[in-house]
Amino acid sequence: MSKANINYRCPICSSFLILSDKTYRCENNHCFDQAKEGYVNLLPVQHKHSKSPGDNNDMVNARRAFLDKGFYQPLIDTLLSYYKTYEQDNNAVLDAGCGEGFYTHQYKNQGNKVYGIDISKSAVKIAAKRYKNCHFSVGTLSNLPFEDESLGWINSIYAPILEEEFSRVLSNNGYLLTVTPAEKHLIELKSLIYRNPKEHDTEKDPIENLQLIKEQKLNYTMNFNHSTDMINLLAMTPFAFKASEDVINTLKAKTAFTCQADFLIRLYKKAL
Repeated sequence: MSKANINYRCPICSSFLILSDKTYRCENNHCFDQAKEGYVNLLPVQHKHSKSPGDNNDMVNARRAFLDKGFYQPLIDTLLSYYKTYEQDNNAVLDAGCGEGFYTHQYKNQGNKVYGIDISKSAVKIAAKRYKNCHFSVGTLSNLPFEDESLGWINSIYAPILEEEFSRVLSNNGYLLTVTPAEKHLIELKSLIYRNPKEHDTEKDPIENLQLIKEQKLNYTMNFNHSTDMINLLAMTPFAFKASEDVINTLKAKTAFTCQADFLIRLYKKAL
């Protein structure tokens, strides 16, 4: 497979990577083997900050089970409507911080190439095994293994937003779509954990140079009838580590629970 088919570059020397016999190799002979699931690990040891960075198996499986139930379907529908409206050229798509690939594969059509990258090997392994029509890699968002200006669309859904690196790999007139928590996101769940739960701060915009095209808040109510779904929701949130055993037992005992989903969606354009 030639360079034109895959936009990867070497995370060590930034040379082009070419896939041959299930091994990605650059001109300086840095090699990265393709796993049997189809993904490639482009996270060199020197770029790791722990032995197993990113979400662990329990967190990944909880998020996968929750998302498969369709609780975030309104978000997915909104994101795809943005993509269909603004991206007309079937350029390459990157899901930056793709997790288990649930959002990533939604963007695949007959004409485009879709990539997902995450620092969690556990998540990428699941993604690659499940969504064979997308390209997945293990890597860090601070040093994306992609050529300059090679991507027409980047998603950042509940992941770190790194403008400088995103701008490097984004083509001129390409788009960055970000999803972050709006004020009331999961406030009812947070109220079980914190005595005085704070609303999310939405005032700060992490993007300074890209052009803001559109901003939207998406709010709706989720109704849960099974404790398993509530536990999975808790497990995929950052404040799961703050939840006491009493809180977990309270959720397990509930037969019904209502909670708000509240998202802030921003679409940016790179226009030189």
